[in-house]
Amino acid sequence: MRPIIEFCVNNMHHGTDKVLQELEDNPEYDVIEYGCLGNCGECFTLPYAYVNGEIVAGETPEKLMEAIQIAIRDYQQMFEDET
Repeated sequence: MRPIIEFCVNNMHHGTDKVLQELEDNPEYDVIEYGCLGNCGECFTLPYAYVNGEIVAGETPEKLMEAIQIAIRDYQQMFEDET
């Protein structure tokens, strides 16, 4: 199953637009951009995204990318363990 990564357009001022673009270029991921994810407190504070419905955040866009990659690996590992 492909990971679903969701971004809030209002969070792009943190630099998450570059993270979104990099992930969109990978055909192994489903990347979705929303006008609002309804998590304004997190959105205002730092870069974040949802990975398979779970909030993933980082202090910088680079840290967010690292956190997303870890969340994807964890998700894939969990999925492999079930089979």
